[in-house]
Amino acid sequence: MPDRNRYVLIIPGLRLRAPRLWQVADNAAQVRAADGSGLRGSGRRAAFLIHSESASSMRPQIFKTRITELLGIRHPILCGGLGPGVSDAAYVAAVVKAGGMGFIVSSGETDWVEEQVRTCRATLGDLGFGVNIYISRFDEGIERARRLIPLLADNRVSCVETAGASPEPIIPALREAGIKIIHKVPAVKYARSATRLDVDAITVVGADCGGHPGVFMISTMVQAPVAAREIDLPLVVGGGIGTGSQLAAALAMGADAIVMGTRMLVAEELWIHPSYKQFIAESDGTQSVVVKQILRDHHRVLENDSARELLALEDRKVTDFDAYRPHVAGKLAREAYRTGDRSRGMLDFGPAAAFATSIQSVETIFDDMLDGACAAISRMSALTGQQVQDADAVGRQICVD
Repeated sequence: MPDRNRYVLIIPGLRLRAPRLWQVADNAAQVRAADGSGLRGSGRRAAFLIHSESASSMRPQIFKTRITELLGIRHPILCGGLGPGVSDAAYVAAVVKAGGMGFIVSSGETDWVEEQVRTCRATLGDLGFGVNIYISRFDEGIERARRLIPLLADNRVSCVETAGASPEPIIPALREAGIKIIHKVPAVKYARSATRLDVDAITVVGADCGGHPGVFMISTMVQAPVAAREIDLPLVVGGGIGTGSQLAAALAMGADAIVMGTRMLVAEELWIHPSYKQFIAESDGTQSVVVKQILRDHHRVLENDSARELLALEDRKVTDFDAYRPHVAGKLAREAYRTGDRSRGMLDFGPAAAFATSIQSVETIFDDMLDGACAAISRMSALTGQQVQDADAVGRQICVD
């Protein structure tokens, strides 16, 4: 009879804080990884199987990085602010409870933002959570951001994700409130400048990100290792990320965490219409388009009627923003998310939709990613000669590099 017990895989020399749970295929010496590969063998630098009672519980901490330490979270997974008004208290609380860090979007009506922040604090008790602050270069962006800080301080918000204009004018007030600052930029060029500010961490997103990928449109695959080489602060990378193997790759390239957006649009805890989530689950990631390039305000969105109208304006070389304004109003996107009618509005959408193949809870998405990351690490171990010893022979031995 095949041995269907659960076993734990520990790989020496790889900074795994806790083991990945594997199911034995035919016996304790033959492990079926998530990618279908089987590993076996022996040797001092082998990966060892250790019996575990269950593989169904939430994953323990596996990776310890500067970001997990900075934010006090279990996993190096951040879920960026989804707007307008998509990242609410329920979703952010689910992200935090699953071991990551989420950010309530603060670009909505003031009363809504206040309600979400207070609700999230009441839901999470003493656990930390974040708020996304997009600092507009127009419409008194800095002043609006400054007015938020007392609310964040009163509700013990632990961190902010800032983007857009420089957060420098509001940094002293955030510091006084004890709030950690992660500044998000679309290119390493801007990250270099951001390191001169008193921020705690930097997020660099590549051309694949839904939302605002910046004008240089450089891929995450290039930006991540360059940023790791040039940025001393804790580093988060994003753009087109949605699998565990990408999480492992990002950490291998020197990042301390990943940030996801589009991949999370199928989360059960999001309030958006189920038909929109189902559309995401059935999409292949090719449905995005970058608009407003002529305005140097690149925006990767779902290709719908509104996006096509913007592209037509760009084809005619229109540079007056008033011509674009009716098509980019936030109320159009909110209505699309509410009703499921995706024909109108600027709906942030990146190719990582290809990884969102079903509607799942946040915890399930995280667990799948963590399992995938460990599967990728084990594959690399096999390719470099590290192999798996028989669990029966190893027993409960702890491996030492």
